[in-house]
Amino acid sequence: MTGEVIFDPLLPLPLIWALAVLAAGIVGFALWRGLAGWWLRGLAALAILAALANPSLQTELRTPLSDIVVLVVDESASQRLSDRPEQTARAVERVRAEVAALDDTELRILRLGDGEGDEGTLLMTALSEALAEVPRARLAGAILLTDGQLHDLERAPALPAPLHALLTGRKDDWDRRLLVQNAPAFAILGEEVTLTLKIEDQGAVPKAMGDTTSVTVSIDGGTPQSYRVPVGQTLDVPVVLDHAGQNVIQFSVAAEEGELTERNNAAVVQINGVRDRLRVLLVSGEPHPGERTWRNLLKSDSSVDLVHFTILRPPDKHDGVPVSELSLIAFPTRELFLDKIDEFDLIIFDRYKRRGILPSIYFDNVRNYVEKGGALLIAAGPDFAGAESIYRSPLADILPAEPSARVIEQGYRPEITDLGRRHPVTEGLKAEAGGAWGRWFRLIDLLPKQGEVVMSGIDDRPLLVLDRVGEGRVALLASDHAWLWSRGFEGGGPQLELLRRLAHWMMKEPELEEEALSATAEGQVMTIIRRSLSQEPRSVEIARPDGGTDRLDLVETAPGRFAATYEGPEMGLYRLTDGTLETVIALGPAAPREFEQTIADGARLEGPVSATRGGIVALSDGMPDLRRVREGRTAHGRGWLGITPRAAYLTSDVTIRPLAPAWVFLLLAALLSLGGWLREGRR
Repeated sequence: MTGEVIFDPLLPLPLIWALAVLAAGIVGFALWRGLAGWWLRGLAALAILAALANPSLQTELRTPLSDIVVLVVDESASQRLSDRPEQTARAVERVRAEVAALDDTELRILRLGDGEGDEGTLLMTALSEALAEVPRARLAGAILLTDGQLHDLERAPALPAPLHALLTGRKDDWDRRLLVQNAPAFAILGEEVTLTLKIEDQGAVPKAMGDTTSVTVSIDGGTPQSYRVPVGQTLDVPVVLDHAGQNVIQFSVAAEEGELTERNNAAVVQINGVRDRLRVLLVSGEPHPGERTWRNLLKSDSSVDLVHFTILRPPDKHDGVPVSELSLIAFPTRELFLDKIDEFDLIIFDRYKRRGILPSIYFDNVRNYVEKGGALLIAAGPDFAGAESIYRSPLADILPAEPSARVIEQGYRPEITDLGRRHPVTEGLKAEAGGAWGRWFRLIDLLPKQGEVVMSGIDDRPLLVLDRVGEGRVALLASDHAWLWSRGFEGGGPQLELLRRLAHWMMKEPELEEEALSATAEGQVMTIIRRSLSQEPRSVEIARPDGGTDRLDLVETAPGRFAATYEGPEMGLYRLTDGTLETVIALGPAAPREFEQTIADGARLEGPVSATRGGIVALSDGMPDLRRVREGRTAHGRGWLGITPRAAYLTSDVTIRPLAPAWVFLLLAALLSLGGWLREGRR
């Protein structure tokens, strides 16, 4: 219980001060006149002023509160190396015992795990959160039990009490890590791209360690290749990507005996392979409205180099018009179809028929080009059904259907077949605003030989047939009326999307493969997608980085698309297979931030610790004692750490009593005034 005198004036304080000045003037005047009772008059004035000030005795009933010590225990990934978990456990028990031995002191423990994603160790954020739940008046000290590797130093809070750090680890700890210093997100197929690596040693490296080590490189989970490289030097690694889409490259350094961890001996780099330029050869047999549709589509893509020739008249037509007035350049048939045919990614014959311009040997060369990996698209018109059809050439061996010589001139709406609903070229194609597609008015009757019919026309006759020939691809569109959609006839249709997908499928873009296994990652969750033309149930086997495996059933989410999600238990490279297809995906960063620095070091904590006069102690040197020190004093010494007693309390009751009733002050003032009058009267 404590007490103090307080004042609760009966009049405004400025008025009381004014009365005090007036009383002082009157007393001063009495003194100047030589009145013998001036001092009695002054005391009477003081009694009146005291009555107006209303002095009271305030008594508080206080309940003492205990001091609080906050202990933040770092349990991030780097704290699980070597014997650090055992060190941490022993230190927690020792701190618990030391705090328990202090009177009126309690311990609050906050355990910190790994940050989300690759945030690293958010030690200061955890300390701030712990302090937010502790009254500052009761905080006697804070202790960080960590290896000193944190990634949010800028969030260090201001403390009214000492901050200390207990460091785990050993003086002879050492580690070797692989660092990816430079890796592009994209690379052009077939061109060399350089990755920059560095292998560095940390800590007390044994003298027996050599200056070189072994590094293995694996692309897309393939057979690794091993190289001998120097340690501590920047390495330029040239890489050439051979396929479009995601390329996963894994680098691994040979593990050495005694190093802290092997988790930072490997790094995974994901590079998206893109084509530099797509070269397309478009040969139009004659001018017609659909010719512009193909040209506009291909020219709208800035990554496409288009070479387009239109046959304005056959060679056997003699009308006296000079050739120089019909073309800017001559049709370089030999250069295009013999010398440079392999430079094209796609060849399109648009309503082309045999007129003697291209001899059979050129068509035979086109067939060889497709079988070796090229792409051929036939946009057929009436010419394809006649005697001069290019089907009557060596191309017949690779075309998926033959013409029946019948051309149907009748209105119809193109339809997607059941197989087409599962094929990536035609999957999900819909009319705008939910309406119906516009009609086409010509269909070349085809007799399918092989391949996949993904679109149909009149009476379910084949309209679009796709096929794989050798290493290449062939597409046959049995109509030249796709341009009606581009004109918006009867609402039009998705002609640009259809033709774009068709061209990209033929050029083997990964996102349009009909049989594909792919995976994307967001944090530690991967989304697995299996595309297939088959309706059979699908499942994948997942090989984890630790060598274990999991099997996951896929669910059909759309025609031809099976999907599932999987949360990886750890960062690293995962291999997926369904028995036919394989793929790899990396979860987490190329090199986890938590393992960039693994040697225990308190250098980064010196700023916030020294600002509170705290100390940093390595547990390998022994656990320090806890002592009480006065506020403002140095809070650490040899073998001990200090906490500051706060003497906080809780006021449970407050009592206020006047020092004396007002009439007592008035009576006293009257007696003093009377005494002054009598003294002066006697004189």
